Amino acid sequence: MKGNNFNENTRVQVPAALHLCRLGYTYLDDIPEYDKRTNIITPIFKQSIKKLNPTMTELEILQLLERIVSEAKNDNLGREFYEMLSSNSGVKLIDYEDPYQNSWYITTEFTCEDEDSGDNFRPDITCFINGMPLAFIEVKKPNNREGILAERERINRRMRNKAFRPFLNITQLMIFSNNQNYDNENRVPIQGAFYSCTSKTKAFFNVFREQDQSFVANVHLHPLEEGVEQRILRHRNCIAVKNLPEYETNQSRTTPTNSILTSMLSFERFLFLLRYGFAYVDRTIELEDGTKAKRLEKHVMRYQQLFASLAIRKKLDLGVKSGIIWHTQGSGKTALAYYSVKSLRDFYAGRNTVAKFYFIVDRIALMEQAADEFASRGLIVRTAQSRKELMEDFQSNAPVENPSGKPEIMVVNIQKFKEDSAKIKLDNSYSTKLQRIFFIDEAHRGYSPQGSFLANLFDADKDSIKIALTGTPLLKEERESWRVFGDYIDTYYYDKSIADGYTLKLMREPVETVYKEKLENILDQLTGEVEVKRSDIDRNKIVEHPSYLNALIDYIIADFRRFRTEQNEPSVAAMIVCKTNPQARKLYELWMERYNHAIEIEEKKEEKILISGEPMVPYSKTPPLIAALILHDEGDKLERKAYIDDFKKTENVDILIVNQMLLTGFDAPRLKKLYLGRVLDGHDLLQALTRVNRPYKDFKYGYVVDFVDIKENFESTNDRYLRELNRTTDVLPDSDNPNTPGEVIIEDKDKIISDMKEIKSVLFNFTCDNPEVFRQEIDDIEDKEKLYELKNILANAKAIVNQVRAFGDEDLKEKIEKLTPGSIPTLMTEVSRRIERINLLNNTDHTADVSGIINVALDALDFEFKKGMSEELRIIVNDLRERAEKVQREFESNFDHKEDKYVLLSEEFRKYFREHGFSPKSTKEAKEAIEYMDSVMKKIREINRRNNALRNKYKGDERFVRIHKRIEEENEKREKPVISKHEFEIAERLMQMKKAIDDKLFLNINSLNNADKFRQDVLALVGTTLIDLSVHATLEERKFIRTLISDEYINQYQIMSEPTISFARV
Repeated sequence: MKGNNFNENTRVQVPAALHLCRLGYTYLDDIPEYDKRTNIITPIFKQSIKKLNPTMTELEILQLLERIVSEAKNDNLGREFYEMLSSNSGVKLIDYEDPYQNSWYITTEFTCEDEDSGDNFRPDITCFINGMPLAFIEVKKPNNREGILAERERINRRMRNKAFRPFLNITQLMIFSNNQNYDNENRVPIQGAFYSCTSKTKAFFNVFREQDQSFVANVHLHPLEEGVEQRILRHRNCIAVKNLPEYETNQSRTTPTNSILTSMLSFERFLFLLRYGFAYVDRTIELEDGTKAKRLEKHVMRYQQLFASLAIRKKLDLGVKSGIIWHTQGSGKTALAYYSVKSLRDFYAGRNTVAKFYFIVDRIALMEQAADEFASRGLIVRTAQSRKELMEDFQSNAPVENPSGKPEIMVVNIQKFKEDSAKIKLDNSYSTKLQRIFFIDEAHRGYSPQGSFLANLFDADKDSIKIALTGTPLLKEERESWRVFGDYIDTYYYDKSIADGYTLKLMREPVETVYKEKLENILDQLTGEVEVKRSDIDRNKIVEHPSYLNALIDYIIADFRRFRTEQNEPSVAAMIVCKTNPQARKLYELWMERYNHAIEIEEKKEEKILISGEPMVPYSKTPPLIAALILHDEGDKLERKAYIDDFKKTENVDILIVNQMLLTGFDAPRLKKLYLGRVLDGHDLLQALTRVNRPYKDFKYGYVVDFVDIKENFESTNDRYLRELNRTTDVLPDSDNPNTPGEVIIEDKDKIISDMKEIKSVLFNFTCDNPEVFRQEIDDIEDKEKLYELKNILANAKAIVNQVRAFGDEDLKEKIEKLTPGSIPTLMTEVSRRIERINLLNNTDHTADVSGIINVALDALDFEFKKGMSEELRIIVNDLRERAEKVQREFESNFDHKEDKYVLLSEEFRKYFREHGFSPKSTKEAKEAIEYMDSVMKKIREINRRNNALRNKYKGDERFVRIHKRIEEENEKREKPVISKHEFEIAERLMQMKKAIDDKLFLNINSLNNADKFRQDVLALVGTTLIDLSVHATLEERKFIRTLISDEYINQYQIMSEPTISFARV
C-alpha cells in the first residue's frame, strides 16, 4: 500500500478484489514472468492465444506479442492495438462469443515501470483478459474531500507522462471509486464511482448509473474457492482486517464500488464494452498561428449509450423494427449511431445478413455536421443530397461501397425532397440477405406518416429498421413521434444529463429593470407612430426600428462584456435570437456600423477621450465584439458555413445573430449566453434553450437573458414532456432527487434567493473589494472546512452575479457592485492557495510536506505564467514544472518516512524553498532551480530504488521493509548485529517470523484487540523462530525485534479499525 492508507484496503480495495473473484476472476498473488514493457503476463498470454488460435505456432505467438509491444509504444492512444483487440478477422485476441473461452485474472499493486526513466505507478487493482492488462481500478477511502479530485489530478499527470504511454495504450478502461454515492450538486466530481478511458492530457470522469436495476442484485456470484481470501489478505499484508465489521460490510454486492464493478466488469458487459464501446476521434483544431492540425481523442461509451445499444439489440431480438431513442440534447446521439453501426453490423452478421446504414437529416448543416462526426470516428461516409443519389444506392446490393471493406454509413439530406410523394420501387430480388437500418436524426421535427418521401421509402422496404433519434419528441397536440416511429427504445431526460455532468443547468436572467423600462418606453413611443391596429405585424415593425435596436445593442454589449469579465473567461460567446429576419438584418447592420466605428477609433487612439459613452469602443485591451448574421436567405451556404466554423473552431466570432437557424442541432460548447427575443413554445423552446447547456471549462450554468418572459411557456412545455416521458417504463423523478426534471433544468428563483442569503451571510465577514485585505483575512483562518465553504460561496456568487443585481437586497447589491469586475475568480484563487498552505503546514508527514511545497511552487509558477514572462523564461519554467512534478511523484511513492536519508533530504528541500522562494524571477534562477531539482531527484530515486528492491524481497509488504531497515540502522551502531550482518539472512529470518505471525492471526484476528497480549505472543514467536533457525539472540535483541514487528501490526490494525460510514444501496 502507499504510505499508511490502510483504510483503502479495508473499505474498498480488498473487498473489491474479493468481489471480482466472485464475478469469476482468478486472483494472482505471484506474477514471476511478464513483459515489463507492457505488463502483459507472458505465459497466460501465450497459452490463451494458442487456445483461441490453434494453428498458430509458438514463434508466431511471440511475434504477435512483439507486434503488440511495438504498437503500444506509439503516440496514438493505442489505436492499432484496439483495432486488433476488437477485430472480427485475423488473429483472435479475445473470444467475444463465449466469455469462458478466455482467461480472467486480477491482481493488486502491480507496478507499471518504464525501465529507461524509472518512472512508475501502481494501480490498486489490475484486470487481465488472456494475460493482457485491459482495465485497472483506483480506490480512495470515503469522506476524503480531496480524494477523487487528487485521483483525477494523479491520473492526468500519468497521461501526460510519455514514459507511461505503453501501459496506458494497452489499458482500455479505468475505474475510480471512493465507495460513496454521487454528489449530484457538484459540477466537478467529488465522490462516487467513475470510469474513463485513456487520453493524452485529461481524463473525463464519467458517472455510471445502472439502468437495469435487477442486474446488480441478481448477477451470479461464485462462492470463493478455499484459500482465496487468505491469499489476497496475505498478498496485501493486511491479515489484520479479517473479521472487522466494516470489512464484512464492504463485501456487499451493492456498495458503490462493487456495483460499478458488476455493471462494467462482469464478463458479458466488459466484452461488449471492449468490442463496441470505444471510439478514436480525429478532431481538427486551430493552432495559435491560424494553421489547422489534427488532435486524436479516445472516447468511451457513456452509460446511457451503452444501455441504448443493449436496448436496441433486445428490441430487434423481439422482432421490433422501429422505435425512438429519446436522449436529451448534448447526450451524444450521433456517437450512439456510430457505436450502433459497429454493434448492429455484427448483430446481423451473426444472422448471415448484411447490414447497410443510413443517417437521415433534413438540413444541409446537420448533414455536414453528422458526416464530419462519423468520418472523425473512422467510418467511411457517403452522402446523398438528391432523390437520384439515394435511389442509386438503394438499387445496389453491395454490402459496402468502399474497397477497404470498412464499416460505412450514408448520410442523407432529404430537405429538398422530403415532401416528394412519388411511390418508390425497390428491387429486392437479389440473393444477398440485406438489412437496411435508418437512423432518423432530430425526429422531433416530425416526418409525416403519410404522403412524404420518407414514408414512401419506409413503405417500399417494409423490413427496414427505423431508429428515431430525438432530444425533444413532438408532443401529442403537435405530432406524436411514437405514432410515426413506434414506442420508446430508451429515454434519457435533462435531469439525468445535468446530474451526470453532460449538460449544464440553465440560469434565466430577466432584463435589468432600468433597461427594461427604457425598452418599453421606446416601444410605447414607436407604437404611437403606427397608425394601424396593434397586431403582431405592427409589433414586428416596431422591434425592427433602429431606436429600439440601438437600445437593445447598448444593453447586450454592456451585459456581455461584463459577463466575460466577471466569469474571467474571454472565450465565451453569445447568440441573439431575433423575432424576424428583417429585425436580425437591421440589428446586424447597426452592430457592424458600431464595430467599424470602433475599429476606426482604435486606429485613432487620441480620439478615444471624445467618445467615452460609446459602448462598442474598445477600452484597455478589450477588442470590439464581432458579430455574424446567420439566416437561411442571407448569403450562400459556404459563407454561412465559414461563419459557423469561425464561431466554433477559431473563436473569431463573438456573437451570432439568428432567427430560426442554429436553434436545433447546433453544438458549440463556448456558447454560454442566449439573448432570447422571440416567443418560442414546445420543442422549439427547449431546443433553443439547450444551445447554451453544453459543459465548458468550469461553468456551472448556461445563461438565458429573457426579453419575452418564457417562464410560463417553459413550465407548460415541460409539464407536457413529463406526461409523455411517464408513458415510458422510466420512473421519474429519481427516488434520491425529489425535484422534477423541469425544476432541475432551470434554476428555481426561490433557490437563487436562498443562495443569495447564504452568500450575504458568509461574505459579510470579508472585505471582498480589496484582494490584499481579503488575503490577510483568510490567512487567519485555520479551519479548512470554512475555507471550502467560502470557496463554494464565491463560486455561487460568480455564477449568479446578474441574479443578485436583479433580485438581491440592497446590502448584497452594494457589496457586489463594489467588486472590481472579474475579481471573484481572483478571490477564489486566494482561497485555494490558503487551503494548499494549510495542507502543507498541518501535515507533519514528510511525503505530504514535500508534495505540498511542490504544489505551492507549481501554483506560483502558473501565476507567474499568467502575469507574463519572456519566451526564454517560459520555456525554462515549463522544464522546471515538469521536473518538479516528477520529484513530487517520487516523494509520494516513498513509504518509509523515518529513514535517516529521507528525513535529511526532506529537511534540505524545505530549507531550499524557504531561502529561494517558490518561483524564479530570472532565467538564471530558473536554471539553478532545475539543477537543484535534478540533484533531489537523483537522491530520492536512489532511496526509492532501495525501498522497492526490498519490497520485492518481502512480497510487497512495506511493513517488513521498514522493520528490515530499522534493524540495519541498529546494526550500524552495534558490534554484534541483530539477527545477522547479511541482508539476505535478515530477510530470510524476518519472512519466517512474518509467516508464523500471519498464520496465528488468520486463526484468531481478535488477538490484536489486546495489544499487550499480542506483544507477548510476537516475542514468543520471534524467540521460537530464531531457535528453529539456530540463531542466538539476547532477550534485549528479541525485544527489539518484537517491538518493531508488533508496532507495525498494531498500527495497521488501529488505522483499519477507525470508524467509517455506512453506505446506501445504489
